[in-house]
Amino acid sequence: MRHPTPFRVRPALIALLTAALAVLVPSTAAMPAQAAASPSSPLRAAALPSPSSHVAAAAGGGYWHTEGRRILDAQNQPVRMAGVNWFGFETANYVAHGLWSRDYRSMIDQMRTLGYNTIRLPYSDDIFKGTQPNGITYANGLNTDLQGLNSLQVMDKIVDYAGSVGLKVVLDRHRPDSSAQSALWYTSAVPETTWIADLKALAARYQGNTAMVGIDLHNEPHDPACWGCGDTSTDWRLAAERAGNAVLSVNPSLLIFVEGVQTVNGQSDWWGGNLAGVATAPVRLSVANRIVYSAHDYATSVAQQPWFSDPSFPANMPAIWDKNWGYIFKQNIAPVWLGEFGTTLQSTVDQKWLAALVDYLRPTNTYGADSFNWTFWSWNPDSGDTGGILKDDWQTVDTVKDGYLGGIKAPGFAGGGGGDTTAPSTPTGLAVTGTTTSSVSLSWNASTDDTGVAGYDVYRGTAKVGQVTGTTFTDPGLTAGTRYDYTVRARDAAGNTSPASASVTATTAGTGGGSSGCKATYKVSSDWGSGFNADITVTNTGSATTKSWQVTWEWLGSQTVSGMWNASYTQVGRTVTASNADHNGAITAGASTGFGFGAAPGGAGTPVLSCRAG
Repeated sequence: MRHPTPFRVRPALIALLTAALAVLVPSTAAMPAQAAASPSSPLRAAALPSPSSHVAAAAGGGYWHTEGRRILDAQNQPVRMAGVNWFGFETANYVAHGLWSRDYRSMIDQMRTLGYNTIRLPYSDDIFKGTQPNGITYANGLNTDLQGLNSLQVMDKIVDYAGSVGLKVVLDRHRPDSSAQSALWYTSAVPETTWIADLKALAARYQGNTAMVGIDLHNEPHDPACWGCGDTSTDWRLAAERAGNAVLSVNPSLLIFVEGVQTVNGQSDWWGGNLAGVATAPVRLSVANRIVYSAHDYATSVAQQPWFSDPSFPANMPAIWDKNWGYIFKQNIAPVWLGEFGTTLQSTVDQKWLAALVDYLRPTNTYGADSFNWTFWSWNPDSGDTGGILKDDWQTVDTVKDGYLGGIKAPGFAGGGGGDTTAPSTPTGLAVTGTTTSSVSLSWNASTDDTGVAGYDVYRGTAKVGQVTGTTFTDPGLTAGTRYDYTVRARDAAGNTSPASASVTATTAGTGGGSSGCKATYKVSSDWGSGFNADITVTNTGSATTKSWQVTWEWLGSQTVSGMWNASYTQVGRTVTASNADHNGAITAGASTGFGFGAAPGGAGTPVLSCRAG
């Protein structure tokens, strides 16, 4: 088997260092419910229905267990993980990447808005040494509650906030230390005893926190790791049993995620992707119904493989997946989680591969509960051989990648998790206290909370436009003569967020910019019947740089927007009004920007767009 060098992360590290120096920075309509191998890059860090579906979804509460090939929640309701990998804790930053440009809550909120319900969070054993994270910005009120925390304490914040908004977390022991990935679960510097002790420490740390549903014991075992060979120094199946049972001795309610190896019976696959040995040598745990098998699979941007040049490609791929890991699901042995899969999508081969894989992972029944689980690699754009869901600005969504995943996304889960799970009271008395041609000023009554209110998040439409600790806010840079809608949410130190306040409407003074300053074009990127994704391009047709823009249209049918990226929106009846985000309101003369959204049902046709620039 041909496979990439273990140092494929170099481009990612270069991008990371550049970003670190700089700071020293498609939504889909809901499917009804749920669906469901290469040396992977050490930094190749891996979606769902509408946000409204997430809020409404009741499944996912409590700890989870398995039954045959399904994962069930504490009430025996089927759940399915469909999410992303957010890497960084396993690197020399000792923290999830991108916090040099964004607040961690904003990052997680965007994951949820796009329809991802699970975060796979890689780490290395270095974070148990009291490491201090680097690459976090605290400017402009970002990440203020992370100041002074060590890496594990920052991880606590991420897990708690994810759980509070209906996302689950799987912790992934990605590397023994931050320097490199390892073929085996131990090295001379990090022996098996340390590996197991640290796994147990995590199980104890998150005891009772059901936002963290399980642990992926070790990332991508590969040659000389074997499966079922009986040699305790290389038999990954035996090591997984030792580690899994150690974790369950601390918290018997956790799921244990076990990846494959590279080679079984002389047949090779991606690192961690070969689970053929499970057929004759399954992992045996001390607690029943806790095992989830995990595979990895990649495209040519990671490494060339013989199956990509097969004349029958991509029709040959389902049989390969069946042989290496799909049979576990299809024979009802255990749940299967595709923990990593990704590509830059630059080549036609990679595009065909991803389309075939998504089709393979599709739900096997009407409601999707009986399906493969998955987390895409990666959320991060700084993965050198795959890129990410986000583009290099850590804000803009790669709508093409996200669009491929639209048909296999799944609902979010019941919120909850950490020790403090009580949200503050809903802010009341939201009122407009003043307007100018370019700003709106607001005030509201203070909320209450059992541990104290940490701050307030102010939303213009669906976009968060400010974070304040007091009860007043001024929103600047607006368009004259334009209507804006606002709500406010209160937030405590644990990340629990109140329901939104009653909305208020404000209209800025003066006259709007008219329709001559910009034009908007509309394109459907994917349509699967029950929903669709679309992209809108806004072009400045004037002679000066815009300060803001607004696009309005009226649906021909009963379509409803379920989520939007790179713009905020309101929908009243059939009328949708989309306004620029903070980062893309300024468009130079002749230039363009874009935004996208998911909506349902499909078959909407092309509405007439009205564009106004300020």
